[in-house]
Amino acid sequence: MNWEVVIGIETHVQLRTQSKIFSGSSIAFGAEPNVQANAVDIALPGVLPVLNREAVVCAIKFGLAVGATIAPRSVFARKNYFYPDLPKGYQISQFEVPVVAGGGLNIRVGEQEKFVHLTRAHLEEDAGKSLHEDFHGRSGIDLNRAGTPLLEIVTEPDMRSSAEAVAYARALHALVQWIGICDGNMQEGSFRCDANVSVRRAGEPLGTRREIKNLNSFRFMQQAIDYEVQWQINEISEGRAIRQATVLFDPDSGETRAMRSKEDAHDYRYFPDPDLLPLEIGADWIAEVKAGMPELPQAMQARLQTEYGLSAYDAAILTASRAMADYFVAAVAAAGAANAKAVANWVINDVRRSMVDGLRDEGGEPVASAVRGDAPGRDVIRVPAEALALLILRIAEGVISNASGKKVFVEMWSTSDSEVDAIIKRMDLTQVSDASALEAVIDGILAANQKSVEEFRAGKEKAFNALVGQAMKATKGKANPQQVNDLLKKKLGA
Repeated sequence: MNWEVVIGIETHVQLRTQSKIFSGSSIAFGAEPNVQANAVDIALPGVLPVLNREAVVCAIKFGLAVGATIAPRSVFARKNYFYPDLPKGYQISQFEVPVVAGGGLNIRVGEQEKFVHLTRAHLEEDAGKSLHEDFHGRSGIDLNRAGTPLLEIVTEPDMRSSAEAVAYARALHALVQWIGICDGNMQEGSFRCDANVSVRRAGEPLGTRREIKNLNSFRFMQQAIDYEVQWQINEISEGRAIRQATVLFDPDSGETRAMRSKEDAHDYRYFPDPDLLPLEIGADWIAEVKAGMPELPQAMQARLQTEYGLSAYDAAILTASRAMADYFVAAVAAAGAANAKAVANWVINDVRRSMVDGLRDEGGEPVASAVRGDAPGRDVIRVPAEALALLILRIAEGVISNASGKKVFVEMWSTSDSEVDAIIKRMDLTQVSDASALEAVIDGILAANQKSVEEFRAGKEKAFNALVGQAMKATKGKANPQQVNDLLKKKLGA
């Protein structure tokens, strides 16, 4: 039996503002419970919400980045439901007319590219948080998050596998950080995904979907979707109907479990919020925001290939995060465009590997801050771009070998000492390039390794590499490799 998987993703992106969407309360993470919820956040009588302009700017930036339509006039609505951590008894959101409509993201899975269409992105406030631990069998309510500004981004049901869903989530995660509207911290709840999953036999209408809530790890997202897909296939195959529901994923068991039946829009009794005027966004405001937008990843990828002759693969890796791209550009500016490929190699291999080494979340994913550089308390990119550029120049000049350059890089990263020349001198890594000194070393190597000399002259290329290795060993790795090769070939008549 051929089954088709159908997946849509809803993502709650916490906007990078200084205060809440309708009040002046702080949204700083980690505060004591209930110290960041004021009268507006909990809707005490007589208070009125006031829209945070910066939250609207974030929404406009996103709409521009994904090629969407930005509504000239949108309306805030009250979404009515009752839950302990929703202090008003309703959530201020947008329903009929969202601020952003349409657009989409290109994703890549293996060698395949796909365009995921977006349905909408709307502004709303977050709810509080229910706490169920350390309360002696009771639950506690923390309202610090109540009123935190969110942009809810909803896709069309375009994805057909967990791999595509994860590729989309990663692409969106990178984009919202790139344009500066979200810090991307999944552990702190700044980027939360819900996956709507259904299955159908090929050619049949869409099946009944179940929504997997609050996935805060790409690895967990893939595991949850894969389990849910197989569960639904098994249920249908055994003659049982799928009921629309909200489900949670348990990382310990690797299973999804139903939390409650899924509500439809009419169950929330949406109606326009009488305390908020319609949001009007003029063309001049959009133009102002657009003028301050950074170069987007795909445009930068094309430019890096054109300006520096980088491969599409290298350009894609270098633009995987804004911090990585900015670092590369700064290093090239210091090292010169002629060294752009060398800079790319160092950033892709040594810098990137060092950035994520040991920084992984509970699901085994590289920590988001490892490619951001802005997480408090973390030293992420510990070698300044200018220091890396100088190191690359010293290798190009023949002052040190590439192998010695690796040692200098490790020393800079581990000690935060960026004085390249001082490190080279302290570690005695200056390359031996004096022709007479090298010639004396090579004469000694040839005299002591007659068997390798004879094997090379008999046509065994490996014997030449053995002689090079002996020369490098004799100079403690400081000999100029190219000079060693040239002198050996000259002596051997090759």
